[in-house]
Amino acid sequence: MNRLYIYAPTTSSRLVYICNFICKELIHVDFSIINDKEEFQNYNGIKINYSNEVINSEYFTIGNIGLLFEKNITSQKIECFETNQYKAFFKTIDSDFPFDIFSASFYLLSRYEEYLPHTKDEYGRYAHTNSLAFKENFLSLPLINIWVKDFAAQIKNKFSLFTFHFSPFTFTPTYDIDIAFSYKYKGLTRNIGGFFKAPSLNRIMVLLGLKKDPFDTYGWLNKLHKKYHLKAHYFFLVANRNKAYDKNILPHKKQMGRLIKSHAEYYSIGIHPSWQSGDDFNLLKKEKQCLEEITKFSVTSSRQHYIRFNLPEGYRKLLIAGITDDFSMGYGSINGFRASVASSFYWYDLEKEEQKNLRIHPFCFMEANSYYEQNFTPDIAYKEMLHYYNACKNISGQMITIWHNNFFGNDKEFVGWKEIYEQFIAQVQQ
Repeated sequence: MNRLYIYAPTTSSRLVYICNFICKELIHVDFSIINDKEEFQNYNGIKINYSNEVINSEYFTIGNIGLLFEKNITSQKIECFETNQYKAFFKTIDSDFPFDIFSASFYLLSRYEEYLPHTKDEYGRYAHTNSLAFKENFLSLPLINIWVKDFAAQIKNKFSLFTFHFSPFTFTPTYDIDIAFSYKYKGLTRNIGGFFKAPSLNRIMVLLGLKKDPFDTYGWLNKLHKKYHLKAHYFFLVANRNKAYDKNILPHKKQMGRLIKSHAEYYSIGIHPSWQSGDDFNLLKKEKQCLEEITKFSVTSSRQHYIRFNLPEGYRKLLIAGITDDFSMGYGSINGFRASVASSFYWYDLEKEEQKNLRIHPFCFMEANSYYEQNFTPDIAYKEMLHYYNACKNISGQMITIWHNNFFGNDKEFVGWKEIYEQFIAQVQQ
């Protein structure tokens, strides 16, 4: 009794995609989509009628609003309502479930709204203020996971022999290395320019070897990972020249190469495509090749610098470059669940109407958002992290966080952030 038989008058790549995600990936149940009504009725098992026709009250009926059978991308009429203490939309009547969960989940997961005309933010990104999740105040929740948990429970309530399970909660710490060191290895010209711009005794002491570079926090992080048995993921920016938004140590410097190599021995390493590569695709390929030459490993994961990407072009470029896993699904302006989910998923290219071999790993918390965009103190940021931890754990999801090495150093600007991170890690690993 662990297969769902789903009747739909017709099928589509959208329907297959979202059924794969909900059934196979989230609740680990096989399914069959059946278009012939007579054939559907002859099956013995758990049956879901995904149509607007009442066939048999013994089946689990979900109203069908039609989105999954459209062939174009058009503005959708969305009216949110509350059911079982959570928001939902695409309301249906005469159904066993109060809304079309397949269409609503597809709308959010595919990022349908990001294909529609919209205003971009100052960095040319999809602005979070455009999103339904922000406007309807559910950005802080993995709403799809919540829906599916309730959905599975209601099927179980109707079919007592139905069995399903969720994957265990996981926590994945990730780090973006945008600026590996504050003063060291930047060269004479950059350090002289930096000193005259902001005179600092600390800079002189670091360069003379009398003090540790404030961004050199890698040893501390290694000890933290070993203590709590964490599998971390690092993303390195390896632009071959510095410009306004790309200020890392250049990759040809032996100290930078040594840093990357040492991390590649113990951690998963991904590319952090430079801002420049967003304007020149050839640079993305060159940066990926550079990182592979340093690590001696194939690089297949990425996270966009400044979370700068747009759909579908951004993801298509990653696929062409050989990227199979991307960790950019989130906002660079506010914390929350951009795709309303706390589970990884395959990207669906809405323009080409097909699932692609690009796995999306959404993050829900970035300390830079808390600090620069939301103006949170370390204590408030700690409470925010705990909220996302509980939200992900309650639905057996995956929590991915982003931190930068400079927040763990001795720079006065970031006092208290190192401590709350260690406190949070201890809480998560209990």
